[in-house]
Amino acid sequence: MEWPDWVRSDALFPSFSASQSEGTCPTFPANDPAWTILDPSSPTGLKHQLTEAISAYAGPTQDATISGATVDEALGPVVIHASAQIEPSAHFIGPCLVDANAEIRHGAYVRPFSWICAGAVVGHNTEIKHSILLPGSKAPHFNYVGDSILGKDVNLGAGTKLSNLRNDGGEVHLRLDGNRLASGLRKFGAVLGEGCQLGCNSVTNPGTVLGPHGVVWPNVTVTGLHPEHSTHR
Repeated sequence: MEWPDWVRSDALFPSFSASQSEGTCPTFPANDPAWTILDPSSPTGLKHQLTEAISAYAGPTQDATISGATVDEALGPVVIHASAQIEPSAHFIGPCLVDANAEIRHGAYVRPFSWICAGAVVGHNTEIKHSILLPGSKAPHFNYVGDSILGKDVNLGAGTKLSNLRNDGGEVHLRLDGNRLASGLRKFGAVLGEGCQLGCNSVTNPGTVLGPHGVVWPNVTVTGLHPEHSTHR
């Protein structure tokens, strides 16, 4: 079974262009599902692209420890744009990149291979790991974002979790029209198209994809692939 066209990045993030965005952003595969960028072994995946972006980063940077954050660069550099707002008690583990005008709030936990694009928000007690927050996306309150992609203007309600690992540790499968389809990934959280709004304490099971402007009501668990403007009650 072939993947539908709407799972490509140009359909999920229609107003996003890496070449026209402020700051530094990843480049998504043109003809493959957007989540293929999360393959840790891919030569064009998130890990490879972020490593190159950090090496080539030319913007002004800051020392986050001056703001009261802590930094662990044992595994790679932590690069934070000078205009980013960093609050006390945030903790960064490299390699990771926080771009212009992003906001990292008190108690945030930014783990390796997190790419926080311009204007994105990582909030109080939010954990980010091997994920992309595209410009203007927000994970602002008590969120977990693992092996996921948040499109422009996505907002996660307080306590929302993007689960990325099956209980048995096996390959994540995606559900579409009653079929279980292999993702090729052992860890895969969610891909949220631009403008998605998730209510407080909602959960996405591993391998969830929401098209642009999807809505998830509070306390709801979502599984599978859903096209634009879907509503989950």
